[in-house]
Amino acid sequence: MEHDGKEHNGKQELLDRRYLRMARIWAENSYCERRKVGALMVKGRTIISDGFNGTPAGFENVCEDESGQTKTYVLHAEANAITKVAKSANNCDGSTLYVTASPCIECSKLIIQAGIKRVVYCDSYRLEEGLDLLRRVGIECVQLSLDD
Repeated sequence: MEHDGKEHNGKQELLDRRYLRMARIWAENSYCERRKVGALMVKGRTIISDGFNGTPAGFENVCEDESGQTKTYVLHAEANAITKVAKSANNCDGSTLYVTASPCIECSKLIIQAGIKRVVYCDSYRLEEGLDLLRRVGIECVQLSLDD
């Protein structure tokens, strides 16, 4: 049975928006004040991991210092989702990462090494170098706005 490309793309965008909304809801778990970021990792229409930005396990749930700056040891949502997979029986190969903000350069390195093939995000991070790096190695980067 042949698939109509438009129908497939429309269905994919519908799924992308749905998972991105779920990532945005997941971001609400973050204790960070400056910016709450959520991530979901999907492989074969199954959510295999999730993450939000925050301090490492065992640390206090305070992301900013007294001056309001993000503490240097705060983990990004993407890093939390990727490391969560590392502790499971799953792997990231060929998966899609849904994240509420585009990845920074450090998270982009992890995304590449983890074998993630697509990144779908809504908000742009202030620096584009993370997306540039992903595109350089052929990882599909899709920005979608969630106007709901």
